[in-house]
Amino acid sequence: MSAIFETRMSALTNLKAATHSPQMARRLPLTPAGIACRLLLAAAFCFLTLPRLALASDINGAWQRQPTGTLAWLRAVQFIDRGRGWAVGGSGALLSTIDGGKRWTIARRPTEDTLHDVYFTDAAVGWLVCERSIYALETEDEPRSYLLKTVNGGITWTRVEVTKGEAEAVLVRLEFAPGGVRGWAFGEAGVLFATEDGGARWTRQSLPTKHLLLGGALFDGQQGWLVGAGLTALRTVDGGLTWREGGVTLETVGVVAPRTRLRAVSFIDERRGWAVGTGGVVFATSDGGRTWRATPTPTDAELFDVKFFDATEGWAVGEAGTVIHTTDGGATWRVEPSLTTHTLESLCFADRAHGWAVGFGGTIIAYGPAAPTNPVRPSFRNV
Repeated sequence: MSAIFETRMSALTNLKAATHSPQMARRLPLTPAGIACRLLLAAAFCFLTLPRLALASDINGAWQRQPTGTLAWLRAVQFIDRGRGWAVGGSGALLSTIDGGKRWTIARRPTEDTLHDVYFTDAAVGWLVCERSIYALETEDEPRSYLLKTVNGGITWTRVEVTKGEAEAVLVRLEFAPGGVRGWAFGEAGVLFATEDGGARWTRQSLPTKHLLLGGALFDGQQGWLVGAGLTALRTVDGGLTWREGGVTLETVGVVAPRTRLRAVSFIDERRGWAVGTGGVVFATSDGGRTWRATPTPTDAELFDVKFFDATEGWAVGEAGTVIHTTDGGATWRVEPSLTTHTLESLCFADRAHGWAVGFGGTIIAYGPAAPTNPVRPSFRNV
């Protein structure tokens, strides 16, 4: 494709030079034959120009609303490829799609409890993070949080107890390392449960914080990060056996640390990562989370999720329908139209050109190639 494009551009350059030269003008007098020749040259010009316009259109993307048929507050979304995805939310709301969200199906609710997160390790095995209302608890020792697991793509779900002996523990997020064997479930008061066998057994891990944990990333089975309230930024390099706090620099943006929440974190390798939270600020690290540097963005909206593809391009979403985008590693950000004013809580990309964000009021927006515009056809008048 690129070779063809370059060949056409070279021909176009030569053609434009020829048709605008005095010699060519003298060679094509205003006779019937000369006019016909000029029309042929104009047609060739259109042939060479239109592919360039179409190519430029194809590489642009845009966010569009997707109909969901629900007003539930959607808390999380995950896709395992361009077609198959799930979204979850309040009162057991569970949606699924097999066509990239063109049609969302409202599944039978596996529970009436709040679904905070969804995580599929493959097309068959998936997990839900569930929280019961304190008013729905029947006994004092009934756990407030539990997991639901499916092994058939969400057709049926089985309850998995994680917080045994800690009935008050509240889980909000779940992360697995690639392969789906090692994972973490974490949440309020610095609670963290870990599995090393794909979720068959979960054990409590000790952390150097009691703050609410809101986001995490597992790069592999050993290295990972957790972020949360009070500017909590933790890292481990031994699978969670030990944790260290990262240093966060705030001078450039003037954020007050005790009031700052980090809601999500995204890493592209063992060293480079970004975290988002209160006040529209993005924090970046280039040393594996040992230190974090704050950079401003064009918004002061709270940011709820962030995803980076590589060292240059990333997205973040947040309250009031905020969507921001960077193509220079977070040095600068620009606000993108989202077609919604509802808070967006979760963000997922199947690849660079296909993404989804979910939030309040059953909102789902999808990112994809923009519809190609009809190029203006050149006029043959005064050729």
